[in-house]
Amino acid sequence: MTNATADTLPRRRRRWRVSASGTVGLAVVGFWLVMTLAGPSIAPHGSGAMVGSEILAPMSREFPLGTDYLGRDMLSRILWGARYTVGLALIATLLACAMGVALGLFAAVQGGIGDAAISRVLDAFISIPSKMFALVMVAALGSSLPVLIGTVAVIYTPGCYRLARSMAVNISAMDFVTVARARGERTAFIMREEVLPNMVLPVLTDFGLRFVFVVLLLSGLSFLGVGIQPPAADWGSLVRENLEGLRDGAPAVIMPAAAIASLTIGMTLLIDNLPGRRRSTVEGH
Repeated sequence: MTNATADTLPRRRRRWRVSASGTVGLAVVGFWLVMTLAGPSIAPHGSGAMVGSEILAPMSREFPLGTDYLGRDMLSRILWGARYTVGLALIATLLACAMGVALGLFAAVQGGIGDAAISRVLDAFISIPSKMFALVMVAALGSSLPVLIGTVAVIYTPGCYRLARSMAVNISAMDFVTVARARGERTAFIMREEVLPNMVLPVLTDFGLRFVFVVLLLSGLSFLGVGIQPPAADWGSLVRENLEGLRDGAPAVIMPAAAIASLTIGMTLLIDNLPGRRRSTVEGH
């Protein structure tokens, strides 16, 4: 917080107390982030290695999560798939939030025609159903990793923009921003030094929710067969490819679905315990 904000806002000593649910959420999210980086190196087998003599085998000492429809180790497949489910969602969410916050800050601080033009364009994007837009883009451009990341980032940028702009408009009306303008500070300086530091916590909360939405969207696309393509696999595609064996090999379907559920629930528990969570309003797309 700048000196100007300290003069206009009361000083408070804030402490972030993490509840038991927040600790659980942090542990779960942290675990999957570590698996995204280290999962392939600690996986017992390669992602596509057919190591089981029995397809859709039950859980055993040799295969703790059973095998899939081709006899591949499900534990290894889930660990390898984490880098696609978690990694791609993290990159796409970072891009969406970065673009949305940057545009929201600029529109709020600049105002005028620029604000109106950006808002109208992004309002048009936000009116398009996310899955429909994603299916059209994948059908037109293919389902490569850059296309998936770019498509998801474009889908969620308008929601990030609306939240960032609404907060930035309120902050821009405060006295310390008026003082900065009176000093002759440039727009970029005001955005970076005066407005952005005062909206970090709501943006982090929004980032967590967007991440959950992106994980579910990417997993849904893979479940429909238009997301990550073989031989690579994320958790959504693991559910889809083993779905016909649900009766004989339930772990091959349940375990990747449980991984998706644990990640999304863990992130939800974590963001519910962020400081300032109750004071912020997050718009979904």
